[in-house]
Amino acid sequence: MQKGFTLIEMLIVLFIISILILISIPNVTRHFATVDEKGCNAYSKMVQGQVEAFRIDQGQYPTTITELESKDYLKTSDSKACKGKTITITDGKVEVSS
Repeated sequence: MQKGFTLIEMLIVLFIISILILISIPNVTRHFATVDEKGCNAYSKMVQGQVEAFRIDQGQYPTTITELESKDYLKTSDSKACKGKTITITDGKVEVSS
């Protein structure tokens, strides 16, 4: 007599694994949104710090993110931290808008 799993046992295991995957996917996607939001908040705080450093060095506030990037206060690649959102500088204050 050969030992092994029956088709019914394999289907039950596959069903259980499918249920676990369906339960975990919404939780994972929710955490990705939270991570993106926290990353954007951290980036805006870093930009605020660089705005202040710019003011100390140059004697005035920058008017755009591009100005900070052109004078090497920020890396161009960092500006992708807030995907789909616009970062503006108004009177030395950094604001993030959708």
